[in-house]
Amino acid sequence: MIGVLVGAHPRRQAFVQGDRIWVGVGLFASLLLALLLPGALIVLWSFAERWTPPGWLPQSYTSANWREVMADGSVLEAAALSTLIAAIVTVLTTLAAAPTAWALAKIPLRGRRAIEILVLAPVIVPGVVVAAGVGQVFLSLGLSYTVAGVILVQMIGTLPLMIRMLSANFAALPQDLIHAARSLGAVPIKVALQVVLPLSRPGILAGALLSFVGSFEEFDKTFLVGAPAIQTLPILLYQRLDPYSVELPVAAVVALILLLPVVVIFLIASRTMRDDLLAAGIGKA
Repeated sequence: MIGVLVGAHPRRQAFVQGDRIWVGVGLFASLLLALLLPGALIVLWSFAERWTPPGWLPQSYTSANWREVMADGSVLEAAALSTLIAAIVTVLTTLAAAPTAWALAKIPLRGRRAIEILVLAPVIVPGVVVAAGVGQVFLSLGLSYTVAGVILVQMIGTLPLMIRMLSANFAALPQDLIHAARSLGAVPIKVALQVVLPLSRPGILAGALLSFVGSFEEFDKTFLVGAPAIQTLPILLYQRLDPYSVELPVAAVVALILLLPVVVIFLIASRTMRDDLLAAGIGKA
């Protein structure tokens, strides 16, 4: 009897209807602590005129912080530059990632697993290490402290994710349609434009949105390669948080401006991107 009891596998506890309440409470509590509470604090700081401990809320409010930031031309210039760089990085990343993603998805390759790991290497290595490694090379090539250098160093971080997204998308394409187009006389470029591109649009859009957000919020590589000549919003926010002259209310306004495009992007993504492609692209490794 003892042997039977020792060798027996414990039965899994069934998920009952009453458990949904506790799961929901846990999820909402995590969401509150991770997103809503920090976001609420940033909003309060952006309108705070005087906030001293032990007060839980600001003692007085003002819109002067927003007026100060909007009157500061450097903030608007940094926002415009961040948007321009993110758009260029997104387009170049998509064009550069497509051939590698197609090869990984459709061409039999030896050592595919090793290639996929190498593709993810820039994501595994900390951005500061990557920037320090390429910084000297960029300096010798005259790319440091230039927009072109910032674009190239940001692509080191956006390419791996885009390759994974497109690879998962291309792998799901019906091979019969491609063969049918080729058998009807379509040249490869026509197959790519009229068959592959329309079918791959959800995956391309998903990868492009994530690349845009990654570029728009990128700090460490941009700071080491481009600062102080190139002023993007994350770099400007870092300067506002200088411990020797910290400006928390103004920094909170800049943080909200930095957050706004990301929220818009993810609202678009929630309506357009396919969850299965996103999960496959990120979790395939």
